[in-house]
Amino acid sequence: MKRRVPQIACAIFGILLFALYFSQHETARQVFLFVTNDVWQIVFAFTLIVGVISFVRVNLKAIERRNDWPYRIVSLVGLFTMPVLALIWGIKGGSPFMWVFDNIQVPMQSTVFALLAFFVASAAFRGFRARSLPATILLLSAVLTLLSRSDLGGFLSDYLSPVAEWVRNNPSMSARRAILIGIGLGSLTTSLRVILGIERTWLGGGKP
Repeated sequence: MKRRVPQIACAIFGILLFALYFSQHETARQVFLFVTNDVWQIVFAFTLIVGVISFVRVNLKAIERRNDWPYRIVSLVGLFTMPVLALIWGIKGGSPFMWVFDNIQVPMQSTVFALLAFFVASAAFRGFRARSLPATILLLSAVLTLLSRSDLGGFLSDYLSPVAEWVRNNPSMSARRAILIGIGLGSLTTSLRVILGIERTWLGGGKP
């Protein structure tokens, strides 16, 4: 029964939203917009609460096991300090909240993205080796795109940017659309499996 009720509720709301999305009736459109705009915000708020609780539990367990405990403590302190600063002094410019955001969080984000750039460059170096004809085409397309987006491309040739634009709008766009179509079909299949009760992993372990 603990799993049957969520399955029934998921099936009812899934079929209802599916019907409202394709309905052209004015009332159906208003109900769909209400669910996707207002109810969605309420659901998102509860998921945020669940995420915070899960984050706290995971870090507390890690602190008990002495697993990177200084970083875990800093994470928890930041998690509880930022809402307190926002509630007491607000989030306007010059407030303690914005000072922490501008001087601590923004530099950390910049550092993480800077490190990701090195990982991307390393992956590109390994993946773009011209070991075969498709790899060679991929390598040439990547080099062409990079040169067209830099100032060096204008010095090399005036035809570099139009050719790179054609590559982005035709071969690259075809591959992107194929990936998006695959993602859409996969999402549709997963949604139908959840609505029909075939996919039950989202309910957790145990028997139905």
